[in-house]
Amino acid sequence: MAMTRTHWASIAAVVLALLFAGTATVVAAGGDGESAHPVTPAADSADAGFARDMAIHHQQAVEMSFIVRDLTDDEDVRTLAYDIANTQANQRGMMHGWLSLWELPKVDPGQKPMAWMAEAGGAHAGHARGAGDGALMAGMATPEQMERLKKLKGRAAETEFLQLMIVHHNAGADMAQGCVDLCEVDTQKSLAQTMVNGQRSEVELMVGMLKERGAQVRT
Repeated sequence: MAMTRTHWASIAAVVLALLFAGTATVVAAGGDGESAHPVTPAADSADAGFARDMAIHHQQAVEMSFIVRDLTDDEDVRTLAYDIANTQANQRGMMHGWLSLWELPKVDPGQKPMAWMAEAGGAHAGHARGAGDGALMAGMATPEQMERLKKLKGRAAETEFLQLMIVHHNAGADMAQGCVDLCEVDTQKSLAQTMVNGQRSEVELMVGMLKERGAQVRT
């Protein structure tokens, strides 16, 4: 089977993740050989929970982007979809790479989605409880919404995609902010901050694209 550019990007991201995580392990060790931060996060830590949950969250964004790419000829939407798919596939590969390095499962049936945020309390707990109507996590589209998107064409598909992705990105940025606040591994906190900045910027872009199509943000 031929490898797509996204597949190659994902493989490269795993390799980079292993290198970055290895560097983080060295940096975390103090001069006396003791670690200032946990070298290997626990399975129920914010670091592990974020890596697992955001990888799943990202996977749906990649899927939605590939779906709309084939439903419209609008170059702006197609370019946005490609950028989202490429960026989030890379980041997903990095998070899986960290989990592999830490020898932690990529899926943990014993942990509920977003449990690492719920246990933190405060605003983070509120974001963790944001999922509903059959969605796996806050911001994620339901199976019914995904099926509806697949059946649309042209301007209708563009509008549906933008409305779904704005909700998806807003929740993703909230989750990433949770890692910035709660995670212990510096390289992962740095990636999370990159996600916050990038997804909030793309939300602003998508809101403008919706207005051009005479549509409103879905709440």
